[in-house]
Amino acid sequence: MRLTEQFQRPTGFRQTLSAGFLLVGMAATVGTALIFEHVGGYIPCALCLQQRIPYYVTIPVALIAVVAAAGRAPARFTRLLLLVIGVIMLVSLYLAVVHAGVEWGFWAGPADCAQVAGGDLMGGDLLATIDAIRPPACDEAAGRFLGLSFAGWNAIASALFAAVALRAAFARADRFA
Repeated sequence: MRLTEQFQRPTGFRQTLSAGFLLVGMAATVGTALIFEHVGGYIPCALCLQQRIPYYVTIPVALIAVVAAAGRAPARFTRLLLLVIGVIMLVSLYLAVVHAGVEWGFWAGPADCAQVAGGDLMGGDLLATIDAIRPPACDEAAGRFLGLSFAGWNAIASALFAAVALRAAFARADRFA
């Protein structure tokens, strides 16, 4: 079956459920990163911040996909949105694997990721102190949970989201259809 024919097949509950899962899952993933940053005090490095961009792009796309799938928009439109999410999550997977590889020392990270000690914000020259604070180095994981850093867990999440999105983009409308 040609790709254009696959995208013309009707969409149904599977696409709606997948788009909803993607919306909630991706929002929870980036929300968790923001909670670790703002509540937990983890300062993200440059690669960490770069890994969030695909989520910021795909969350609105997933919201549109949920509305399109639930509202029975043209099948091509819904499937295209799911395909876009899948491709962007593959980019996110790539970014996460690169960052995890830098953390494990498999390859060098960007030269602009340098670590300096945090400053005293209660000192006399507040602006100079703020300017002196730099994010942590990209080659040191802020922490590990079950042996994986945040980048490693993002790689798993991105792979899962890409698989769900791509499967829904090409799958039949419903389980028994």
